Amino acid sequence: MVDVGFLLAVGAFGWGLSLAGYRGLAARRGWPMGVWQADWPAMPMALGIMCVLMALLFSLARGYGGYIVSAWAIPIFGVAWAVFWIGFLRVGAQSALLFGPPSALLLLANWLG
Repeated sequence: MVDVGFLLAVGAFGWGLSLAGYRGLAARRGWPMGVWQADWPAMPMALGIMCVLMALLFSLARGYGGYIVSAWAIPIFGVAWAVFWIGFLRVGAQSALLFGPPSALLLLANWLG
């Protein structure tokens, strides 16, 4: 059985963290930035923070519901996913703009439905 909520939460956390931190890493390392990161840096950061907050709220609700291991695993795997996404893809990490917000919305839909 696949825990879709867990996978969506890990994805939302990782892609959100990738969105929130990409501009700082790209500026320091000389990586190219997309239009959103270069011209409107607050937009991807705000989207990333909202994705991370959604995943954290889901994780806290899981912990309150008795799934302690899953609640701790979401942030841990989310950070690992963000490190992989930025470190392996580098410039491709900007694709988190396409994956982060939909995963957070799907997480919300799965959580509420």
